[in-house]
Amino acid sequence: MAPSSSKANKKGAADAAAWMFNVVTSVGIIIVNKALMATYGFSYATTLTGMHFATTTLMTGVLRWLGYIQASHLPYPELLKFVLFANFSIVGMNVSLMWNSVGFYQIAKLTMIPVSCLLEVLFDKIRYSRDTKLSIGVVLLGVGVCTVTDVSVNAKGFIAAFIAVWSTSLQQYYVHYLQRKYSLSSFNLLGHTAPAQAATLLLLGPFLDYWLTNKRIDTYDYSAVSVVFIVISCTIAVGTNLSQFICIGRFTAVSFQVLGHMKTILVLIMGFFFFGKDGLNLHVVLGMIIAVVGMVWYGNASSKPGGKERWSLSLPISRPQKQSNLSESDEHDGKV
Repeated sequence: MAPSSSKANKKGAADAAAWMFNVVTSVGIIIVNKALMATYGFSYATTLTGMHFATTTLMTGVLRWLGYIQASHLPYPELLKFVLFANFSIVGMNVSLMWNSVGFYQIAKLTMIPVSCLLEVLFDKIRYSRDTKLSIGVVLLGVGVCTVTDVSVNAKGFIAAFIAVWSTSLQQYYVHYLQRKYSLSSFNLLGHTAPAQAATLLLLGPFLDYWLTNKRIDTYDYSAVSVVFIVISCTIAVGTNLSQFICIGRFTAVSFQVLGHMKTILVLIMGFFFFGKDGLNLHVVLGMIIAVVGMVWYGNASSKPGGKERWSLSLPISRPQKQSNLSESDEHDGKV
């Protein structure tokens, strides 16, 4: 009994550490990128993301050279599908933000949760309890109250949002799927996907950014401070990319989306400290409270027997890979 309790406590501590890692790096990179783009005019978001993945590729290469990441296998067709989903997600989000109002952009982001639920129901045969479904609805309501203000939509904006939502949901589902099917740690999977994403985004990013902003990256007036911010952004992005893979691998894309909205709330709170009372009012505080209640309810409801279970364990498992020294715990059973 004691060893089992100790194992559960260790897993709980590791889960909490993974979430904290993701929250800190995600909020940090938002702050740095806002300063880089708003203050120093570096508005080349797609190219910057390519730089992020290039830095991540360098990190995984060094760890592999040092022996901390063991060789692993990911079939090329699987890698190609993942990169397509991930890159369409990045481009779709950028275009959606440009073509839509902020309110509709936020609504589109919220729809990723039901879309991720649908993917798990269709492909993983996941069954949600009534309480789990209701708790997700409460989170959506709370975050919606916090973030959705003006809402206007047009045809091309709707198409961009549709592509962004589905590609992001598929990319996050695929992170969990590939780790389970091919017994890959987060480091292994990132080592496979980061180089391909870096190459494609650095190649296409400058053209896409020019199309979105009408500014060429080769004409940007670099300064010592802006370069420092770019380096800091790339460094934090390594942690953001890794923590996303760790969290989705340990949990699921739905849990990552639901509990991940805590980052939205933290950004709003930090906006209050930066911009004063205009950034936080009774309307926003009410939404925050509703969202937090929903997150707590979701965590409790989904962890109960029958809260979120798989109908069958039919997912094929490829030949296991040797685990790396840095791989996280990978415990998967019928309860998810």
